[in-house]
Parts: sequence; C-alpha cells; structure tokens
Amino acid sequence: MPNSNAKLHTNHRGGREASRRELVSRSLQSAQHCLENQDFGTAYAHYLLVLNLAPELKTTVKETFQFTLFKWAEELDSLARIQDLFNCYEQALELYPNDEVICNSMGEHLFRMGFRDEAAGYFHKAVKLNPDFADAKENFYRVANWLVERWHFIMLNDAKRNLTYLRAIENAVHSGSKSVLDIGTGTGILSMFAKKVGASFVYACELSKTMYELARDVVAANNMEREIKLLHLKSLDIEIPKHIPERVSLVVTETVDAGLFGEGIVESLIHAWEHLLLQPK
Repeated sequence: MPNSNAKLHTNHRGGREASRRELVSRSLQSAQHCLENQDFGTAYAHYLLVLNLAPELKTTVKETFQFTLFKWAEELDSLARIQDLFNCYEQALELYPNDEVICNSMGEHLFRMGFRDEAAGYFHKAVKLNPDFADAKENFYRVANWLVERWHFIMLNDAKRNLTYLRAIENAVHSGSKSVLDIGTGTGILSMFAKKVGASFVYACELSKTMYELARDVVAANNMEREIKLLHLKSLDIEIPKHIPERVSLVVTETVDAGLFGEGIVESLIHAWEHLLLQPK
C-alpha cells in the first residue's frame, strides 16, 4: 500500500508538471499570435502568466517581454490610463528588478508626466546597474539639469565661500560641537567638512531624491559613507531616536539663498532649534 500511494503521488506530480508545461507552451503561442496582431495588452498578460509559471524562461523571453511592455505602455499612455501603466511597470520590475532598460523606460514615462524627481531615481538606478548605458546616462543628466539649481554649481566653485564654511565648522567642532546635522545637504559638502575637522557624529538630510542620490555618490567617492548618515527626509520630519539617536550640538545649512522663505528654511531652523539641537545650559 505505501508503494502504491507513493506511485500515485509521483504520477499526480508528473501530471501537474505536464499541465504546467502545456499551459506555458500555449500561452507563449498566444502571446506571439497577439504580437503579430498588435494586441499588445493581451500579449503582455500572456507573458506575465508565462513568467510566473515558468521563471526559468526569464532570460529566454526577456527581450520580447520588454518589447511587449513598452508597446503596451505606449497605448496606455495614449489612453491616459496612467495608473494601469505604472502597474505594468511595477509588475515588470518585480520580475526583472535589476533590468536597466525597464528602469530607464519607467523613468522616461515619469519624466514626461512631470514627475522629475521620481524619474531621476529610475535613471540613476539604470546607470548604477549599467554604467555604460548611454541612454540612461543622458536621461539622468537631462533630468538633473531640471532639478539641480544653477546656484549649486556656483556655490561649489566658490572657493572663498567654501573655505569660510569650513573654518566656521572647524571652529564650532573644536569648541565642543561633536555631533552635527546638515539640513538640505545637497552634494554633502558641509557634512564632509564636519567629518574632516573631527566631528564624531554627522547626520545629513535631503528632501530631493536626486540630490540625496548625488550626495550618496559624492560621500561614497570620498570614502565617508560609513561616517555620515544620510537621510532622505525633510528636516521637519526628523524624529529622535527614530532617525538620529539624540539631539545634535551643531546645525549647519546651505539652503539660505534667494528662495529663503519659499524653501521653508525659517521653519526648518526653528524646528531644529526646538527639537533637534542641544539647548545651552
């Protein structure tokens, strides 16, 4: 009897496997037929079924799946079915989370719809996945020109201004301010100044996704990624001890420009003084 049960179980499992292979084969044929008839939506649905039933085929059908996704996305875009479009890309990225071509395409849709910060994140990921991907690099630089204000470049090349910041931070740290919070870190230059002159703990927050990713790259290029904690947050949203362990002894910021009040820097500094900065005894 035990041998008979085992045989039945084996036969049942073999039957299920045969059914799976048959369904995958039929779905592939249906997908190809739909592509020939330019029925991209149905073809996309068939490929989703195939990839979920037979993940071992991911490499085999990858290029055709990408083509189908992009064609279906174009149709959804033309029909203003934006949520459906994003849902398709989310499904595709679940199947191919490290596919630079899909990330780049998602970024292009986001950019055209005006979601530039989010688009920059996908372009940046695509470049990270494949540094030689020319389209993604061009897209990332293009969106960065929209998001990185020109005064950032002016400030970074102002040696006198930067030296003044460096000396001021150095004086504060040497006077006992060992923990530093950099509000609106941008490229991370003030945080690196603080670490360079001896601050024990350095935290930096940046609301812009593009600038946050840029700061991460700059900090890593200077071998300080383990010494500076970067937060993709607005300073008003920083909580103790959720984001930083305790109040800091020094707050620095470069957000004071022509957009002083528009950026909410006054509110940020008041919040930092009341909630994040050590109070004088």
